[in-house]
Amino acid sequence: MNLSLIPTPLRHIAEKVEAGERISDGDALALYRSDDLNALGMMASTVRERKNGNSATYILNRYVNYSNVCILSCQFCAFAARKRDPHAFELASDEIVAAVQDALALGITEVHMVGGLHPTLKKEWYVTLLQRLRALDPELIIKAFTAIEIKHLAQRIFKLSIRDTLGVLRDAGLGALTGGGAEIFDPAVRDELCRGKESAEEWLDVHRTWHEMGGRSTATMLYGHVETLEQRVDHLHQLRELQDETGGFTGFVPFAFEPQTEVLKHVPRASAVEQLRNLAVSRIYLDNFDHLTAYWVSMGLPLAQLSLSYGVDDLHGTIMEEKIFHMAGATTPQQQTVATLENVIREAGREPVQRDSYYRHLSPRRPVEQASPAKAELVCA
Repeated sequence: MNLSLIPTPLRHIAEKVEAGERISDGDALALYRSDDLNALGMMASTVRERKNGNSATYILNRYVNYSNVCILSCQFCAFAARKRDPHAFELASDEIVAAVQDALALGITEVHMVGGLHPTLKKEWYVTLLQRLRALDPELIIKAFTAIEIKHLAQRIFKLSIRDTLGVLRDAGLGALTGGGAEIFDPAVRDELCRGKESAEEWLDVHRTWHEMGGRSTATMLYGHVETLEQRVDHLHQLRELQDETGGFTGFVPFAFEPQTEVLKHVPRASAVEQLRNLAVSRIYLDNFDHLTAYWVSMGLPLAQLSLSYGVDDLHGTIMEEKIFHMAGATTPQQQTVATLENVIREAGREPVQRDSYYRHLSPRRPVEQASPAKAELVCA
């Protein structure tokens, strides 16, 4: 990094970054308030290349949103429904197994499964579904459930402790937890956006417990709604603290808010500049996270490609049938082919590498090209 290109007010932060030193919360706030996006990109790229060189990864995965029936009514959420609502849906386990089996023929290595807090699905439904998915391919990693789903299952469905619930799910085939539901940790924000959802402490405790059991998970942030910059920094701070404690997070995946619900439709969507700024600051601040993912479903693929110069080293996956962001109004495709993702990465000057759920490089890549042309287009994140 050429420190002479960094503006004077940020140079002391850049010197810390260059030396591999941890930046403070005040430093992060100064970066968020800076209009010099190029300087942020230079600092974030320094961290990115120190950790990951010139490679940029993607995963072959299949999304499953098994149901949007939910007992909560979060103000920002256009996904959840009551059973009587016309947009409510609930997949049968046979449908889920068949969809994953079809996707396995295309070379997926992960099924990513989340849903609403369903009031009536039984313990046996979840356990049997995981067992059936595991039986399809012992190498398939089942990445499933948000922290609030785990809390719901523990308290209302399994009637066990968080640890025991996670143990039952792990024994049935659960391989990793998703990072969803983190939103912004500040209690005032949560009270406004998702009253009744788990607290920040509960979200962190689910992931802490999973990490203590030897499991891995991702972390997320939903930003660009009613939060302040200080609240974003606090969110990152709590993630960094837990990662210091457990080391169990594989990567960080921030999402820009989709302002499509009636209550919050007045909120302007985060600009491209703001999304790049947030990614860059996250990469610089989260020094104990090895990977930063740009979620192209939310950002769009062109901006995700640009983010590879702002600290990002992963473009998530091929993604099939993502519903949560699209029901909120996202207009991006619901899937990408491997060829598209690899071309986007090469055009950004990076080296494409397929990864697994734990961000481990996979080589050689599984032969999705052998699938029929009609099915090849279905590969998605």
